[in-house]
Amino acid sequence: MGRISLSCFPASWHFSLSPLVLPSVPLPSFRQLLFFGLLVGLLGLIYLLLVTGKIQDSWNRKDNYFHRHLARVTDVEATDTSNHNLNYGLVVDCGSSGSRVFVYCWPRHNGNPHDLLDIRQMRDQHRKPVVMKIKPGISALAKTPEKASDYIHPLLSFAARNIPKHKHQETPLYILCTAGMRVLPDSQQEALLEDLRTDIPVRFNFLFSDSHVEVISGKQEGVYAWIGINFVLGKFNHVDSERDAVVEVQVPGDQQEALVRTRTTGVLDMGGVSTQIAYEVPKTVSFASPQQEEVAKNLLAEFNLGCDAHRTEHVYRVYVSTFLGFGGNAARQRYEESIVMNTLTKNKLLGQHVGETGESPLLDPCLPSDLQDEVGPATQKLHLLGTGDFDHCRQLLQPFLNHTNETHCSLNGIYQPPIDYPNSQFYGFSEFYYCTEDVLRMGGDFNSSKYASAAKSYCATQWRTLKERFDSGLYGSHADVHRLKYQCFKSAWMYEVFHTGFSFPMDYKNLRTALLVYDKEVQWTLGAILYRTRFLPLRDIQQESLKGVHSHWRHSFSFVNNHYLFLACFLVVLLSILLYLLRLRRIHSCTTQRCTPSTVKWLEEGLRSHPLPITL
Repeated sequence: MGRISLSCFPASWHFSLSPLVLPSVPLPSFRQLLFFGLLVGLLGLIYLLLVTGKIQDSWNRKDNYFHRHLARVTDVEATDTSNHNLNYGLVVDCGSSGSRVFVYCWPRHNGNPHDLLDIRQMRDQHRKPVVMKIKPGISALAKTPEKASDYIHPLLSFAARNIPKHKHQETPLYILCTAGMRVLPDSQQEALLEDLRTDIPVRFNFLFSDSHVEVISGKQEGVYAWIGINFVLGKFNHVDSERDAVVEVQVPGDQQEALVRTRTTGVLDMGGVSTQIAYEVPKTVSFASPQQEEVAKNLLAEFNLGCDAHRTEHVYRVYVSTFLGFGGNAARQRYEESIVMNTLTKNKLLGQHVGETGESPLLDPCLPSDLQDEVGPATQKLHLLGTGDFDHCRQLLQPFLNHTNETHCSLNGIYQPPIDYPNSQFYGFSEFYYCTEDVLRMGGDFNSSKYASAAKSYCATQWRTLKERFDSGLYGSHADVHRLKYQCFKSAWMYEVFHTGFSFPMDYKNLRTALLVYDKEVQWTLGAILYRTRFLPLRDIQQESLKGVHSHWRHSFSFVNNHYLFLACFLVVLLSILLYLLRLRRIHSCTTQRCTPSTVKWLEEGLRSHPLPITL
């Protein structure tokens, strides 16, 4: 062959190369060209998939992040009761001193099984939370259980007026009783609950069943509080985990690889009577003894917040423990009872009269300097004089923690799973906030060394000076004379509970003391309704799946959302072009090689139309 020719049919195009010009250039065959074209097309498709996918993922994450933070702003707007897509729910908190009804609302679920319901507290036209409280607690009706439904009637009537009437039938109602009911005998508890189960469905049209009213344990209450706080903080949104700290989780009962998701927040809450701690235990724990394992089972809660029981992204293992008698006021009472008993015993044995009069007071390092106080019963009054020694006060309080040297034990020798302190975050509420903010004005991010220094300075300050500062309005709005008197004691108690009782290191930087979360008071009732309505999204997901295909395409078609379809079409077109070129190649080869007569005759016979015999 002296020349190489390429021709396309029917549009003829001729190009010749002499072997003398390019003697060493190998010319690829058409199959090689076809393979090369497919390879280039495939690489292009992969590149477009990656780029488009990253762009969409980035847009989705930015959009989710924007809407998540926008929700925190719009959460204080008045609830639009004319919105037919809005759902409602009620939770009645029957506490020891009174009962409160909380009205919640949420829009229709978006159909994504990865997302939870967007539950918010309902707000009236004045943007105030729809809440009502009555006194006393329901436990006061222990001897007249037949009045239980009359007692709770004003709360439910209030809620019924705020919720559109056509929504009552699909609005779930939960009546959950806490500490006040727990101390009653089982028979009295059941009598009160039975009256509610019988009368409420007759008087109201809410979605209510026998299982919707119960006495919950302290463990359940703690879990609900943990759920509510983490929900408001957005810790259950695992899609946007790049902006938040993450943690590796071993899902309970799942032998698969560890799951990496958004790190949740632990909760510390010190009230007047008790102290509570709750946090996620991301990894399986080991126990020092069978007895410790048995105790741990009562303190660990494993649950799935997702609507699909087969998905593990919302499975959590949470440790919750409540310590009665370890609240700020209860600890002070125990401390005073101890010094009264010890001082009277010592006076009796040694013939002394320390603390019996104001002229010979007992020196108390846990009171501000020069503050005089009286403790004990009327017949055994003990006179105290504060010395304001913060470090000495801490030492005196350590025995009241009942802390042991056993592995993984906290207050009162109770089991506590290990905490990954470098990769953890905690919020401190109630007394944790009051101790740092009301007087010391250090609420927010907790710094142990600065806190201890400020507490020492406060304790050592003369009581007269502290009183003058208080009268001048230099302290927080929640501060009162009682806070000033016992701030030194409570500062030391909180410090010891946090570092010695719960074993947080002195340089721990991830504690934030707070009264509100995003300017809202988060109640455990939010976590309760979030957990108890977790299966409701299944209804919306099923309805979404039943929608017509045409409706789905009409609302969701775009290049970004359907880039896979676009790329698939591109691949089909590319393959069609290559196959067409292959067809032209074969036709051209047949023409240039001068097909044999038999072949031509066969083609002509195949193309010739034969008459069809028709029989009538």
